[in-house]
Amino acid sequence: MATTSNPTKARVFAQVRPWLPWLAAALAVLALWLAWSGWRGLQEDTRRTSVTLARDTVAGIASTTLRGEMKRLQDRLASPPVQAALQAGDLEIAGRLLAADWPDVELAQVHLADLGTMYAALPDAGYGPVSVMEAALVKDEPVVSVIRVGDAPRVALAAPVRVDGQPAGVAFVRLPLSRATQGFEGADVDPATYVALRQGGFTLLEQGDLAQAEAAERMAVPVPGTELRVAASLPRTGSAPFGLQGIPLFIAVIGLLLLAYLLWRVPTRLQRALAVDAPSDDAAAPTLADALALGADGDADPSGDGAQTKPVIAIKDTPKPMPVDIDRSIFRAYDIRGIVGQTLDAGVAELIGHSVGSLMQEQGLADIVIGRDGRLSGPDMVAGLVRGLRRAGRNVIDIGMAPTPVIYFGAFHLRTGCCISVTGSHNPPDYNGFKIVVGGETLSGDTITDLYARIADGRLHDAPAPGDVSERDIADAYVQRIADDIQLARPLKVVVDAGNGVAGEIGPRVLEAIGAEVIPLFCEIDGTFPNHHPDPSEPHNLVDLIGTVKRFDADLGIAFDGDGDRLGVVTKDGENIYPDRLLMLFAADVLDRNPGAVIVYDVKCTGRLPGHILRHGGSPLMWKTGHSLIKAKMRETEAELAGEMSGHFFFQERWYGFDDGIYAAARLLEILALDPGDPSEALNALPGGVSTPEIKVEVADGNPHGFVERFQQQARFEGARASTIDGLRVDWNDGWGLVRASNTTPVLVLRFDADDQEALDRILADFRAQIALVDPELQLPF
Repeated sequence: MATTSNPTKARVFAQVRPWLPWLAAALAVLALWLAWSGWRGLQEDTRRTSVTLARDTVAGIASTTLRGEMKRLQDRLASPPVQAALQAGDLEIAGRLLAADWPDVELAQVHLADLGTMYAALPDAGYGPVSVMEAALVKDEPVVSVIRVGDAPRVALAAPVRVDGQPAGVAFVRLPLSRATQGFEGADVDPATYVALRQGGFTLLEQGDLAQAEAAERMAVPVPGTELRVAASLPRTGSAPFGLQGIPLFIAVIGLLLLAYLLWRVPTRLQRALAVDAPSDDAAAPTLADALALGADGDADPSGDGAQTKPVIAIKDTPKPMPVDIDRSIFRAYDIRGIVGQTLDAGVAELIGHSVGSLMQEQGLADIVIGRDGRLSGPDMVAGLVRGLRRAGRNVIDIGMAPTPVIYFGAFHLRTGCCISVTGSHNPPDYNGFKIVVGGETLSGDTITDLYARIADGRLHDAPAPGDVSERDIADAYVQRIADDIQLARPLKVVVDAGNGVAGEIGPRVLEAIGAEVIPLFCEIDGTFPNHHPDPSEPHNLVDLIGTVKRFDADLGIAFDGDGDRLGVVTKDGENIYPDRLLMLFAADVLDRNPGAVIVYDVKCTGRLPGHILRHGGSPLMWKTGHSLIKAKMRETEAELAGEMSGHFFFQERWYGFDDGIYAAARLLEILALDPGDPSEALNALPGGVSTPEIKVEVADGNPHGFVERFQQQARFEGARASTIDGLRVDWNDGWGLVRASNTTPVLVLRFDADDQEALDRILADFRAQIALVDPELQLPF
């Protein structure tokens, strides 16, 4: 029999050897992937440089050309011949002199400031020329815009006319569109990229890959001195693998290939080193009879009597599927939420669907709407959820990828009364979860934990036949429902930042449908959230929005969270209008039509809110934080409106009472458009003071609820009103403070608000002292 020079190493080698080629192949594949990613990264850098150059070239040429045309108009208006015609009151001659020897000019006119002849000729004369001339008169400066003449766009110039320094009318000049688009002729646009000249919601000219048109606003730049902008985009290649770029990445590639080669060569070299020989040709292999004669340890029958033990062949049953391990911690106060691959997977989703379907069966409910946000794990979660719901005999209507409020809307529109939104909301990309409505009730608290109890106790209904599944698209119905109810009294220019969340497609559609001019920012849906976290309650997530509003001189900035049920707002001067101040605006509007109505707000809202509601004839009611808890309180009190500091707004008046950031944005623009003043000034005028954002503090034992219970019992605040509705809120005449336990993460949530900085500092000091009495080791950031 063959032997080895080192039996122990030989056995280890024999076990490892079959895997070495596979490991080498895996490393080689990884190296090739890194090399391909590096090449793609270089290609993206080249394309980014190319498209940026093309964009800036187009914007620069358009700006230079159009500013030159406006200067030409101003110079001609100031010229002696034109001034003489104007002094003589001969506007027709003045128009002819303006047009003389002006290349490509199609029309030149001078009108009196009242534009009486133009209005008398409407609609045949077209609204475009009138709007441009009105803009020049209002701004008292030359303007340039693209208007539609018949079916074709044209460049229009307008400028106020003065005679001896006094206003005398307005001049209008029409030029071909080529005067604005000639920059495209000299721009070298890579076919894989995209560049477009736009005004408002219209694309005047575009080149490159048209499939990228939706994402082009992220790289848009204004054409200085005009209302135009140049949008641009390039294919996304994703982030650099493992953070490696350039030379470090290619060093890693070479290292991996070298390691793969060594592993591929290891079997032969180890075999030589360990002297592992193949069995010789004359070595007799054991026969079947010999094998049967071996004992359990491989030795011959120890009895020596030649008797052979009959081999026992164990026949294994087909393995039964193991029960899915479901983590109770994912069943939260307001919804179900976990980390995909750790506490949440398709099997868990199936159990949750089965549990929800069983609850529906008990209530005699047959149909349910489901939809998902843009997270990469969404399709798997939906597939598991559908299996569970159908197993319970429920009929599923899948509306696909949609914001949570659109899914809520689907429960009303399709008359099911039940829906599930598969969403991780504003959490990181590896989270996902479920927001559940059954029989018109948003599940929370005990009804959420009962879903877990059903699974743990096996109280799940198995229908004799699976339920049906169908697909519906209700996006158009949602947009139409809002547009039928809301139309702006005047157009407003807004930047919409969806943070690459699921509201990025339908949110801008809704606002455009009600009459707004929308500049989209990060509105392409991407479940990795590559630009910033989709949570407008965190001020640092609004930096890009503030910059874009200023760059385009927009009236307002609108931000949605990851699933579109929360709203953030910034003004053109960069002010973040906190949701409790927005609720003041909404409350005053609703109470105009519904005197005495109940307005619900959560414990984190400003102390100035209840007085504001009372002054407008309403009934303020403070309640616990949590979208499902607020909705339940609204039904109980028949409130017309509710809001949370987190940005959830609930309109019962003219809507359905669920939290909807998109609808809230539409109602906000409706209110601001009715005021002829600057929207930013109207928002900044809302009652305000000084406040902290939400402060989150970790508790050493990981039990914030236990700390809050002790704090409620031990803390003493002189001359203040204490409320224990949700944590401990303490109100003084000049401010308030709050300590509560988060229901979604194991932290304390604190917030403080006061009339001035002196009062705020005093309140912070009082809370710091009382917290130290309960837990001296707690680390406070104030």
